[in-house]
Amino acid sequence: MNRLRHPISAIFRWLIPVTFLGGVGAAAFAQPAAPTEQVGTLTVERHGEQGRAVILIPGLEGGPWVWQHTIEHLQKDHRVYAVTLAGFDGVPAPRDGSSLLDRADASLPQLIRQYRIDKPVLVGHSLGGTLALRFAGEHPQLLGGVVAVDGLPIFPGMERVDAAQRQAMAAKMGKQLAALTPAQFAAQALGYMQKIGVIDPALAARYAPMNARSDIKATAQYMAEDLAADYRPGLKQANVPILEISPYNAPDFSQPPMVMSEAQKTAYYESLLANAPTAKVVSISPSRHYVMFDQPVKFQRVLDDFLKSL
Repeated sequence: MNRLRHPISAIFRWLIPVTFLGGVGAAAFAQPAAPTEQVGTLTVERHGEQGRAVILIPGLEGGPWVWQHTIEHLQKDHRVYAVTLAGFDGVPAPRDGSSLLDRADASLPQLIRQYRIDKPVLVGHSLGGTLALRFAGEHPQLLGGVVAVDGLPIFPGMERVDAAQRQAMAAKMGKQLAALTPAQFAAQALGYMQKIGVIDPALAARYAPMNARSDIKATAQYMAEDLAADYRPGLKQANVPILEISPYNAPDFSQPPMVMSEAQKTAYYESLLANAPTAKVVSISPSRHYVMFDQPVKFQRVLDDFLKSL
């Protein structure tokens, strides 16, 4: 079945949890905390002292632990800036009613200027990938490339409705999430990790509790902003190398209404990135949303190949 024919309700059952929990970590990866600095609304860790700069952006509720293996690998030959968005992983969120995504987006050029970074590569997971793609359309002259790990310029399924419908659906979902208690939020995190996040149940149980560090209301606001947005038009100006990594786990797409081959899912992602002049989609399987956890070796190989090609 062609994925584009799936009812939007089915798409949401598959993908809405991705926005709820775009980033998790594990005690197994815990290391002494690196010093942090504040740049705009971003909290920044720096690793490595030489080579091309890479800015790592986790997804919703994420922190630098999402990229722990990536940081350990890249810092030998790259300068790595691992950021945390306001409201996630214990970082306070602004309460002035402003757009959290807009403020994160505005903080990226500030980061590039403050550290005098020459054409960094943005690597973002989930919401972080969406933010990286948005930034590529706005400031291509500042970047050397973009890698989006299961993050897209529009939330999958939302391309089938108009802007007003997206706004209404986003407001509803944001309100529902903001009303969760901490216990409900934690329970949802576990269910998400078991069904969408990672393949190994032991990993799901280990990582899910980390999500409770994030601010529920901030998470709800980021999610609503993500659902309402469509950054596809801006990709026409994104004339930098772009790599989209699409995870695929066959059992998750073997039963109606989500019957889809790996090639079909790749083609669907390509359709959402059609405006980007140089975008390429690479599928990694078997993997769920956290490719760097399910397939760390494959993920790092694909990322290394992209960085070497620049």
